[in-house]
Amino acid sequence: MRRTKFGIVAATATAAMLAMTPAAVAVPTSTAASTCATVYWGSLAKTKTLSTTSALTNVRTGQHTCYDRMVIDLKSKPAGYTVKYVDKFVGIASGIEVKTTGGAKLQIQLHAPASTSYNLGAQVKTLNYKTFKQQVWLGSFEGETLLGVSTRARLPMRAFLLNGPGTSSRLVIDVAHQW
Repeated sequence: MRRTKFGIVAATATAAMLAMTPAAVAVPTSTAASTCATVYWGSLAKTKTLSTTSALTNVRTGQHTCYDRMVIDLKSKPAGYTVKYVDKFVGIASGIEVKTTGGAKLQIQLHAPASTSYNLGAQVKTLNYKTFKQQVWLGSFEGETLLGVSTRARLPMRAFLLNGPGTSSRLVIDVAHQW
C-alpha cells in the first residue's frame, strides 16, 4: 500500500462503500457484441505464395457468433492465395463486371484450378448473413480460380490454411461482424 496523507482513509472509505453495496447491484448481462473479443485482423490483403497441383472441390459458408466464414476445400496440398478487398468483381476469363449487393467486395484468388463441376462462369448466390451478403463465383482459368463474397462493409478479415482431413486441405476466410 502506498502511504500518502489520505491513502489509509481512502482505502478504508472504499472498503466501507463496497461492504454496504448490495449484492444485487446490476451486472451487465452478456450480449453477442460483448462476448466477441476485440478483432485485430485488419482489412489489408492476405497472401500466401505456394505452388500446388491441388484442385478446388467445394465451397461452403457459415455464420458464427463474431464472424462469418467461408471454407474452400482443396483436393490435396494447400494452394497459394490472395484475399483482398476490391472495387468491383470481374470474371476471371471474361473481364465482365459482376454486380452484387453489400458495401464491400472481398475477392479470393486461389492458385489452383477448380474441378470441372465448378467451371460454369460467373454466378451469384445470396447468403444474407450478418456480414456476408452474397457469394460470387468468378470462374477458373489457366490454373487460377477467382471467388468473391460481398460484405455489408469493409470489415476485418483473416485467411489461413488448414491441412486435412486425410490428404486434403482447406482455405478458411473469416470476416468479423464488427471492428
